[in-house]
Amino acid sequence: MTNNNNLVPGFNDEKDDSLKITLDKIEDVPNCLNIILNGYVDTYNSSFFQKRIAKVVEAGYVNLIFNCAALNYVSSTGIGSFTAFLKMVKPKGGDIVLLEIQPKVYEVFQLLGFSQFFNIKNSTEEAITHLKSDAPVTSSVFPKVFACPVCSKRLKASRSGRFRCSECKSILAIDGQGQVFLG
Repeated sequence: MTNNNNLVPGFNDEKDDSLKITLDKIEDVPNCLNIILNGYVDTYNSSFFQKRIAKVVEAGYVNLIFNCAALNYVSSTGIGSFTAFLKMVKPKGGDIVLLEIQPKVYEVFQLLGFSQFFNIKNSTEEAITHLKSDAPVTSSVFPKVFACPVCSKRLKASRSGRFRCSECKSILAIDGQGQVFLG
């Protein structure tokens, strides 16, 4: 991996002290960048964040790994930014992976029900393996429709993971075999 923000023309034209972004090219995956985030993403800097990543996608990088180890806060607007990035790259055959998310940031993703939509990995190697695979690993049990074990609300899960029931707000987990647990 080589650290080079000049990979994307005009990337460094704008700065924001609340969020520092560093680009590392991943040679093992076509059109892939490791985007290292340091700081926070909220309502005030999400526009800056979205403009920087739009430049990355415009430059042809559609497989994006967001290293969130030094990202200490994400608001709901910040999560909306990640959702927008997913919508940018999916039609171009790309994907995003969120990496090394701090527990308090992951909790925001969970509370808003977005943890099930993103590929969240613990290491760069796991992220690269995911992006190298032709299709995300999914079991034939997904999408799965099931009843919440607390309130019996009918829910749909597109993949395994943890999420919150839209009715009673209980935290639920669903494993790769489609088994549902509190938690």
